[in-house]
Amino acid sequence: MTKTSAKKRTQATPSIRPIRPPMRGWLGRGRGGANYVQAPDEWRGTTVQVCGLWPFSIGSGTPMVGVPLGRHITTGATLCCDPISWFQRAKLISNPSAFVLGKPGLGKSTLVRRMATGLAGFGVMPLVLGDLKPDYVDLIEAMGGQVITLGRGRGYLNVLDPGEATEAAHRLRAQGFEKQAQEVLADAHGRRHTMVSALITIMRSAPPTDREETIIDRALKVLDVQHQGVPVLGDLLRVIQEGPQEVRAVALDRGNDLRYKEITENLEASLIGLVGGGRLGETFSRQTTRPMRRDAPVVYDVSAIDDSEMDLQAATLLACWSAGFGTVNVANALADAGLEPRRHYFVILDELWRALRAGRGMVDRVDALTRLNRQRGVGMAMISHTMSDLLALSSEEDRMKAKGFVERSGMVICGGLPSAEMPQLNSAIPFSRAEQDLLIGWQDPPAWDPSTGREAEPPGRGKFLVKVGGRPGIPISVQLTDAELSINDTNKLWHSQSRVGSVAMAGAGGGAA
Repeated sequence: MTKTSAKKRTQATPSIRPIRPPMRGWLGRGRGGANYVQAPDEWRGTTVQVCGLWPFSIGSGTPMVGVPLGRHITTGATLCCDPISWFQRAKLISNPSAFVLGKPGLGKSTLVRRMATGLAGFGVMPLVLGDLKPDYVDLIEAMGGQVITLGRGRGYLNVLDPGEATEAAHRLRAQGFEKQAQEVLADAHGRRHTMVSALITIMRSAPPTDREETIIDRALKVLDVQHQGVPVLGDLLRVIQEGPQEVRAVALDRGNDLRYKEITENLEASLIGLVGGGRLGETFSRQTTRPMRRDAPVVYDVSAIDDSEMDLQAATLLACWSAGFGTVNVANALADAGLEPRRHYFVILDELWRALRAGRGMVDRVDALTRLNRQRGVGMAMISHTMSDLLALSSEEDRMKAKGFVERSGMVICGGLPSAEMPQLNSAIPFSRAEQDLLIGWQDPPAWDPSTGREAEPPGRGKFLVKVGGRPGIPISVQLTDAELSINDTNKLWHSQSRVGSVAMAGAGGGAA
């Protein structure tokens, strides 16, 4: 073929347009090209329901067992995740607990509130045993649960109150479960003994002696026999002061009144400090203002206690934990006997760093809870800011125990964290370099929004990385529903201040006019 004929044929052959347009349509004037491709609608269903839609159905790529927590940042797939469901149903973790880490203001409490809300729908009772901010009062109120307020002049918690143990023991005995009834009463006695010893430890900054421990134990038993109704610390003090024969026998006073008074003098002084309104006030010296129930969500609101009162915070948190887990044991005993349905509880320990620093013995208490939650039928969520908070305790022994909280957790959920945290975090849970960079990027400060003159949304707000052991982390974004927005405002006091300020400014402007 000559060049001339080839040229003529090229000119004669019209350009062939593709039968199907490209993804964004044909470009050009009047041809319907689009700069933005709208995402198609999505529906979710089981493989049985959507099998006829092949090949238009895709797998989620993330576990779908548990509370819908958020969407995968890369794929958009929904992640369902909570420590109880992943332990009980999915068998993905060996311990029903989660540890949440992240800088303030990025949504850690909001994430745990989402878990608590979803688990409540599954029949799991949320227990917030010490809300220091408070962050969970609105949530528990919306669920129709109990809000128990504690603090100076606001509420009292009697550490000698056995709670629902006495009633449960009567029910067990009536049904022929004598052994179980004795176990319930023995557990209640042990908790009361432990709490009295803990309060004395906080008062003295040193634990009671072995002899004093024995005296407290025997005095409580005498009190249970002699006292009608629920005793208080003042009744325990009176028994020790009167010195019945059972107490004198364990005090080894040798029949000498003067010797008995010398032996019990320090113990008596400590109890007077607890009863008479020392630095712990009268919080534990009166009858419980509002007893806790086992059949409803509960939050202990201790936000009225100032951060400067570290001893009172420590004592109150210990008392809340003792009352809460005592109620859980009663529920388990009744369920084991077939007298009530089995209940599971989701215990939330928010601001854990404040609890650990609140006083001596707090680390050991949390350590015991994290080791026994599986046997108690209890899921747990512990929340703190950084690993440095856990490793800033006074003794090396406490620091190693606190690090173990993260290592033993079934899952670790991390928000934005500074780069200095990565070596400490990586020593507890392995993180890849890409995962570390992701967490570091989420803690960056927000940019200014020139259109509004205010700060934009922080880049890491609502974003978390879910880690289970050495598996790759799942990055998710948590978006609140309209129903959740009203119970997830942790800056109410600032909004009130802004409104008052706006009214004042408006009034000032009106006066000037």
